Parts: sequence; C-alpha cells; structure tokens
Amino acid sequence: MAHSRLGIVLSTATDAPPRELMAIGKLAEDHGYAAVLVNEGRGDALACAEAIALATDTIQVGTNIANIYYRHAFLAAMTAQTIAELSEGRLILGLGMSHRPLLEAMGIEMTNPRQYLGEYAQTVKGILSGEAGSGFFEAKACQYEVPILLAALTTASAEVAGREADGIMPFLAGRDYLGQLVEATKNAAKSVGKSPQSMDCIMSIPTFVSEDNDAAMSAARHNLAFFAGLPNYRLQWRRCGFETEMLAAEKAWKNSDRRAAAGAISDKMIEQVCIYGAPEKCREQIEAFRQAGAAMPVLAVSPVNGQRLAATRKAIELLAP
Repeated sequence: MAHSRLGIVLSTATDAPPRELMAIGKLAEDHGYAAVLVNEGRGDALACAEAIALATDTIQVGTNIANIYYRHAFLAAMTAQTIAELSEGRLILGLGMSHRPLLEAMGIEMTNPRQYLGEYAQTVKGILSGEAGSGFFEAKACQYEVPILLAALTTASAEVAGREADGIMPFLAGRDYLGQLVEATKNAAKSVGKSPQSMDCIMSIPTFVSEDNDAAMSAARHNLAFFAGLPNYRLQWRRCGFETEMLAAEKAWKNSDRRAAAGAISDKMIEQVCIYGAPEKCREQIEAFRQAGAAMPVLAVSPVNGQRLAATRKAIELLAP
C-alpha cells in the first residue's frame, strides 16, 4: 500500500446538511486528498458517501464506519454496489459494530458482535462477488472491486478482518499499540492463504489544528474524555497502557463529571492518540502514524475554537498532501 495517502472523515453527528458534506468532499478532492469517508452518528453514512461520490470525480469515498446492526448485510451489499457503480469504483466500505450502550438505547441487542461482524463481512463480500444468494436474491457480481475494511479495537477483531476482509479501520489506538493490530491482521490473512501485504490499514485520527498548542491539547483532552465514556474505548486504552487514566475517567463518568473525565486524560495519551498543534507539527505526527502502521491516516477534525465544519475546511487546506 502506498504511504503517501491522506484522507478526511466527516461526521454525521454534526447534523450538517448533505450538501455541505458534498462541498467539503469536493474541497478535499481539489486539495489532493486520497479519500473522504463518513462516519455513522445521527445520519446514514452510506447515503452521505453516495452524495459525495456524485459531487466528486476522482477521490475515493466511503464509510468509517457503517454500523452492521443498522442494516441487513444484503442491503449493505446492494447499497455498496450502487455507490461503487455510480462512483466508477471509488468506494471503500468500512464496517463496524458500534457500542453496546448506544445500541441498547435503541432496543438493538448486541449478540456475539465479533462473530457477527465476520459473518456480515463474508456475506457482503459474497454478494458483491456474485457468489452468494439464490433465486430472486442471487446478486449479479459488482463490476468494481469494493475493498471492505473492519473496525478493529482489539487484535481479535483485527484477526477477523485479516480472515474475512481487506484490512482494518482502527480508531483511537495509540501509535505504540497500532503495530499489534496491523501484525494480527497480516498474520490472520496469511493463515487463510491471503497475501499479508494486501491488507490495508486506514486509521481515523482525532485532529486539532491550531498555532496555540495549549488550546489544541485542551480541545483534544475534552474530545478523548467524551470517548472515555464508552466501555470499548476504555478497554482499548487500557491495552495501550493507560490504566490509571481510564480508572479516573470511569470514576468521573459514573459521577457524570465531564470536567474530571477531561482531567483524567494525560498528555501522553494525547500524544499517542491525536494529531494536534501547528500545521507543521501536525504533518510530523501524520508521518509518525504512517511509520507506526497506518497506510492511510484519515483526519477526524474537531475545532479548537470555533465550528467543526469550518475547522475541517481549514485543516483540509493547511494539511493538504
């Protein structure tokens, strides 16, 4: 995989209108980015990726990630095929399992999530290749290759991706831990006769661009504190060596004390997990993530001072490859 790729991920949790996401996707294309991906917060990531595909010509589009519990695998495959054909082969399909507390709040039961993720990816791949389904539901093979990458917070999930998919999409992994995920992916791929070198690693990284380093770190601290409210991320950060920080953050969230949760996030955590500071420093950190195993770092921009979409536009311009 080329080591010069750089992407942008846009958030549907901002409630931005689709046309705004389309405009930002075009801006990223104009500035030489390799991909613009969309996460699935309060909006449909696949629908937004399709909209961006229609507004662009060359940049890859996709999801980071689409929630496997929101849609049947057949629907995910058919939607992916539609986007792949509309974009003439520019789709990257990232799939993930979300978080138990968020799913349970919607009445969705999360059963054997890792096994389900692997089976879901296998089904989607089979449909896209024309090897799954029968009768009326026997799908015609997609004329374009659609790389499928799986969210991976653990080496066990990375192994599923290595066996059943085309790579991993880590999020919030420390740089020193990332290599373990990449190695697990490649070893699993090799175990089923696939080339380890064919495995991709597209990593979404919280990004805070500002000449005011202290302000950037403060924004990063509060951002990571939010994610520390979710058990899966606390477990991942414990695996990364941040046990003390996560004990304090868990206690803070039990008391609904977001300020204390932010105070639990150490400088070392920010340095390991985020891209932050002045543009030149950010570029150095992007390269550090590449060296750690991220074949394509993807910037998940949050504002330091101001509004998210404006911060994203500015970061696209300042950090253009």
